[in-house]
Amino acid sequence: MSPSSSTARAGALPVEAFRSPPSVTPGEPIEFAYSSSSSSISNITQAFPFSSGNPRIEETRGIMLLYRDDDDVVSFSPSDLPVERKPLVCVLGVPNHMTYADFCRFCGSFIQHILEMRIVRTDGMEDRYSVLIRFDSQDSTDHFYKHFNRSRFSSLEVEVCRILFTVDVQYTGSIEHAQAPCSSTEQPSCPVCLERLDQDTSGILTTICNHSFHCSCISKWTDTSCPVCRYCQQQPEKSNCFICQTSENLWMCIICGFVGCGRYKEGHAIKHWKETQHCYSLEVETQRVWDYAGDNYVHRLIQSKTDGKLVELNSHCRNANDFKGNCECVDSGFSEALLNSRVEAIVNEYNELLATQLENQKMYFESLLQEVKEGTEREISKAVEKAVPVKKMQDKQDRCVNEKKFLDDLNDNLLKNRDVWKAKILEVEERERKASKLKEDKISNLEEQLRNLMLYLEIGTTVESSNETNDDMVLPESINSSQPSIIK
Repeated sequence: MSPSSSTARAGALPVEAFRSPPSVTPGEPIEFAYSSSSSSISNITQAFPFSSGNPRIEETRGIMLLYRDDDDVVSFSPSDLPVERKPLVCVLGVPNHMTYADFCRFCGSFIQHILEMRIVRTDGMEDRYSVLIRFDSQDSTDHFYKHFNRSRFSSLEVEVCRILFTVDVQYTGSIEHAQAPCSSTEQPSCPVCLERLDQDTSGILTTICNHSFHCSCISKWTDTSCPVCRYCQQQPEKSNCFICQTSENLWMCIICGFVGCGRYKEGHAIKHWKETQHCYSLEVETQRVWDYAGDNYVHRLIQSKTDGKLVELNSHCRNANDFKGNCECVDSGFSEALLNSRVEAIVNEYNELLATQLENQKMYFESLLQEVKEGTEREISKAVEKAVPVKKMQDKQDRCVNEKKFLDDLNDNLLKNRDVWKAKILEVEERERKASKLKEDKISNLEEQLRNLMLYLEIGTTVESSNETNDDMVLPESINSSQPSIIK
């Protein structure tokens, strides 16, 4: 199948910017025939190999010819842009965690001028993808380049948007891994709104798996996977054995998620089953579930490696003339009845097996729950036994805290009373000092009066004694006149 047919089948419109050249055998050297006009710019272009499509179904490969990016040029004047540029650019190195909706929001108002966007994988960038964008005019392309080139995708990230003008996009071939549905000559429609994919009405976005949508429809899809085939652009990391770190023949425990190698390697998966009794393990490569207890697979349906669908395990007829399982010994009616009976028998067997396995799992998990319950009860009883002295200690501590609080309050009250009594004692001492001073003054006055009285008495006694001795003597008039003054 040629790359042009694969593009039409994916829903992309056959535009000149994304044209598909004649089929080229993959792996052969690629030679580009430049015309006289293109040979002049061959020295300023660089080639980026890319691929698109679901690797499990079909993969399309090609080459993008882009103008070289001059890191020394900082200004964005029209003279610095390529002269023979087209309204076609490529955004290199978009982080895988950015969904299609995130990139549409990043484009902002320019989304109205975009005719087509195509998501491709660039070789050497496993955790990033590139976007080919075709605008409706050269002015819109230049404004988009000036606005977003060397700007961050987000203020919280360090990734910088790198935009290069595209010279040409050439497809080198496609590789089919599985049979795809037949292509249709009708114009493809958007799987979301079921309207026709018309560039004149709305921009078209082609995902990395070659499914096309309207930009307005895919901008509402917040997941990193495709809405049609669920192919995720952000592939999960490769699993390894938790013990020996090998990446071959891996089995994952359905119960706890342990990843171990099979019995043909180191056998860590079966060792995990013996240690934990987790009897169900998923083979990472084939997605089949193995029961270690029953030593068999638990189903008759497996996932196809080609398209990822669930199919029945191969069952060949003994009389078949080839290895495709075609039998010519019975007619179509008998074969249909036989097929129906086989399907019914398989369904009954599967239901019976599923019920048995579920019952076994139920009993196993109930036993685990019972053990956990008993262990929890034992731990609770031990905790209660340990909590009794702890409770007593807590009560004692509470009493001590209350007593300490009471003593602290009492101490505060005593300190306040001490200050009050100190003031009262000072007041009493001052009052006693004043009273003592008054007493001393009164005593001194009384002593003085007593001295005067004693002096008066002594004088009176002296006068009386002198009068008795000199009864007959006549005292001078001056003395007699002076006595009343002395008495006074």
